[in-house]
Amino acid sequence: MLLDGKKISDEIKQEITEEVKLLVADGYRPPHLAAILVGHDGASETYVASKVKACEQIGFGSTLVRLPSDVSENRLLAEINNINCNDEIDGLIVQLPLPKHINEQKVIESIRPEKDVDGFHPVNVGKLVLGLPTFVSATPKGIMELLKRYNIETNGKHCVVLGRSNIVGTPMANLLSRNGNPGNCTVTLCHSRTKNLADFTRTADILIVALGKAEFVTADMVKDGAVVVDVGITRVEDTTNSRGYLLKGDVEFDQVNKKASYITPVPGGVGRMTIAALLQNTLLSRKNSIKPSKIQHHVS
Repeated sequence: MLLDGKKISDEIKQEITEEVKLLVADGYRPPHLAAILVGHDGASETYVASKVKACEQIGFGSTLVRLPSDVSENRLLAEINNINCNDEIDGLIVQLPLPKHINEQKVIESIRPEKDVDGFHPVNVGKLVLGLPTFVSATPKGIMELLKRYNIETNGKHCVVLGRSNIVGTPMANLLSRNGNPGNCTVTLCHSRTKNLADFTRTADILIVALGKAEFVTADMVKDGAVVVDVGITRVEDTTNSRGYLLKGDVEFDQVNKKASYITPVPGGVGRMTIAALLQNTLLSRKNSIKPSKIQHHVS
């Protein structure tokens, strides 16, 4: 059965739309998300366009700052500072990856934690690890929402996460091991140095794959009845396709789908949920900026 990210993300966007209407009815401005895009990477262009479009659909304000690929680090940091100081903007994302001459970590740390709706700032990462209220990285947050809304049983299950990035794999392992729902998994975190990888993946009740390698996970690596979440998305050249490429996940979908009880498609799975989670974080940031006593009780 498909874990349909498009369907669930549309539900979430509708819920956010209703919350925005309530905020505006109470006399507050709607949430506002700013994105900075450096250069003209094709995938980044697509992602940012999707985020801007989603903002328009749900009544958010949005700002897109485009900078050339040879922009200086200082100029980029100055743009971030301008948005940090703008009280009309609630969330800021800098689309990654950045050109090699720019220090990515320095950029991440320059975003004010209360506007870091991507959840990458060390302050927010630290709060996540401690289980404190914070912005959860959008992709792990979206996956947790997908598992929750499909009533996937996680309690006591063995979850194997492939990939240890700070953006997906590591926070995902943290969230699923927590005491909560979804959560309470026994988690194994695998990576490029893991030996006999398939021995681990075949024991997974829940398999989350975030490697960035097209169709890396094959059917013989997956246990019958496993829940498979495919985070990867890679453009694979295909001259028979009108666009000249196909989008492939990290999982060999056609074969693994026959063994899995649930599986996310690519596209239409985790990517949609990532954007929905980013919008949820931006709404949270807006509500955090309003004194709680002033918000009407019906805005949750």
